[in-house]
Amino acid sequence: MYVLGIRKFKLNCPLECSREVIMKTYFVCILKCSDKLLYVGITNNLQRRFEEHQKGENANCFTFKRRPLELIFSQVFNNLEEAIYFEKKIKKWSAKKKLALTNDNFDMLEILSESRNATHHKYRPN
Repeated sequence: MYVLGIRKFKLNCPLECSREVIMKTYFVCILKCSDKLLYVGITNNLQRRFEEHQKGENANCFTFKRRPLELIFSQVFNNLEEAIYFEKKIKKWSAKKKLALTNDNFDMLEILSESRNATHHKYRPN
């Protein structure tokens, strides 16, 4: 159950009591802009943040002049640091690599992740 980025769990105590534990959730998302550029962001409320982007509530935002937008990927995290790490990591990826992730094309993702520069060990002469 998700309510504003909060996931609720019931835990059973050994003494036959129960308590509710609330865990915050965070989302890393990829939005496809009208000009086909991709935006990567993080939020604790995916629906609210998508609507803010779609309505253009922040004129300084990357997506402001690139509306309408399409949500093409989201990943849920329970740990803020892990979500930030993942967001920063995929922000550095190429558009092809991001699209492979959004399409669950893990074979292509692996191919696009290989180093192709001349100093890589695969390309050095023996």
